Amino acid sequence: MMEYLNSLIEHFGYFGIILALFGGIVGLPIPDEVLLTYVGYTVFAEQMAFLPSLFCAFIGACSGITISFILGIKLGIPFLHKFGPKIHITETRVERTRLLFNKLGPFLLFIGFFIPGVRHITAYLAGINRYSYKKFTLFAYLGAAIWCFTFITLGRLLGENWMHVEAYLSRYSIYLILLLLLGFIIIYSYRRKKRILKNASS
Repeated sequence: MMEYLNSLIEHFGYFGIILALFGGIVGLPIPDEVLLTYVGYTVFAEQMAFLPSLFCAFIGACSGITISFILGIKLGIPFLHKFGPKIHITETRVERTRLLFNKLGPFLLFIGFFIPGVRHITAYLAGINRYSYKKFTLFAYLGAAIWCFTFITLGRLLGENWMHVEAYLSRYSIYLILLLLLGFIIIYSYRRKKRILKNASS
C-alpha cells in the first residue's frame, strides 16, 4: 500500500495528497496517519514544502469528510449498515459510534480524526442527525486541521524514522486524545460562557 501511495504522491505531487486523503476519509483502506507522516518525511527530505503539504492534506481531509456528511443526509443509516462492512466498517462499530455520537456529537467530530475507524463514520452520522452545515464544519474542519498538522509535523520531526509512527501511536495516542479533549473542553467552555454573557446582556 505504501508503495502505491508513494508512487501516487511522486506522480501527482501535492494533488496526490488530496486524492489519497479524500479516498481514505470516505472509506478506502488507506493508512491515513501513515500517509500524513510520510508526507511529513518528504518535507524533512525537502521534496515538498510544509505549508503547501499541510494545505493539500487539509483540503483532502475536509473534502472527504464533507462528502461523508452529504451521503449521511442523502442515504441514511440503512446504507451504512448494508455497505459499511464492504469497506471495513462493521455493524458493531457503526452502532457503537452512533451511541457515542448521540452523547458527544461535536466532540466526536472534532477528535474522531484521531481514532481510526471512527473518523469514517462521524461525518456520516452528523448528516443522518441533520446537523447544521455551520456546526458540522466548525468541529470537523478544526479537527481535520489539527490532525493534518499533528502527523505531518510528526513525520517531519521523525525524519528517517518516520516508519516508526505506528509504534509511537500505540504508545502515546491516549495522551494525545486526552490533550485534545482538554483543548476541546476549554474552547467549548469559553464559547458557551461568551454566549451566555451575550444573551444576558441583550
